[in-house]
Amino acid sequence: MLSNMLLQVAADSTTGLMGAGIGAGIAALAAGLGIGRIGGSALESIARQPEATGDIRTNMIVAAALVEGAAFFAIVVCLLIVFK
Repeated sequence: MLSNMLLQVAADSTTGLMGAGIGAGIAALAAGLGIGRIGGSALESIARQPEATGDIRTNMIVAAALVEGAAFFAIVVCLLIVFK
């Protein structure tokens, strides 16, 4: 109920539309930075312990998927504000 009310207030003003666009951009930027840090840390860990490559790679993929899921959720919310 609260989310519907917030979506209606945001969709009725041009400031809400501009904020939604900026929010989508920030979500995409943050996801890129997060996945970059995950990849860099994984490569550093593999360089330190090459025998743990499989475990590190698996954990890296799971963490990257969680970051992507959060970013997609944020972008969908911003698009709902724009097109509602």
